[in-house]
Amino acid sequence: MKRLWSRLGVRTASVGLLLTGLVGGVYLGQNRELEQQSATSQLVLQADADEMQLLKERQAQHAAARAFRSQAEDAAASKAAAEAKTAATKARTLEKKAIAAEAAEKKAAEEKKKKAEAAESGGPVEYTGDIPESCNEYSGSRKIGCAMTLDAGFGLSQFPCLDKLWKKESGWNYKATNRSSGAYGIPQSLPGSKMASAGSDWKTNPATQIEWGLGYIKGRYGTPCSAWSHSQNTGWY
Repeated sequence: MKRLWSRLGVRTASVGLLLTGLVGGVYLGQNRELEQQSATSQLVLQADADEMQLLKERQAQHAAARAFRSQAEDAAASKAAAEAKTAATKARTLEKKAIAAEAAEKKAAEEKKKKAEAAESGGPVEYTGDIPESCNEYSGSRKIGCAMTLDAGFGLSQFPCLDKLWKKESGWNYKATNRSSGAYGIPQSLPGSKMASAGSDWKTNPATQIEWGLGYIKGRYGTPCSAWSHSQNTGWY
């Protein structure tokens, strides 16, 4: 009987140890599962945090890219506007030059036409230069002569001498001809063809004759008053 109870005790103890082990294993298994679940949760949270950080970084990069594109577009627009303004200014300048050139060409053509018409009709070529107010007391070829005397660099005080000189020579008549000598025009050029050096219209243009005459006086006598003085002394100049 004692052996029987002893065997039963051993078996009971073994069964108890087995149950304890099972219970402990189950508990350990549960702890490990909980630990694994906790680790997994932490990994998920970390992954979410990393993904959120990456998303923020991408958003920041996109915002920076948009800002850069906007600045680039603004710079391009400003450059395009500046280039357009420069092109418009150049176009206006070229247009003004073209208009001025066209006007000058038209004026030259009109003057040429007037000269041709005057040559055909035998009338004097119209003077197109400026007449200063100080010469307004004169008229006709004398008025032109006064203006051209100033343009030639002589003072206004020299014109009365020139006026007397050419009144004596031709009466300021651009067609005046000396039949004995062949002298022609307002300054009585001898021969008259010498005045062609001042213009091909020397026969009909008082201004051409006056230009030549003033050049002759300047080169030979220096001033109109010196030429007039010589004429008074010798009867010619």
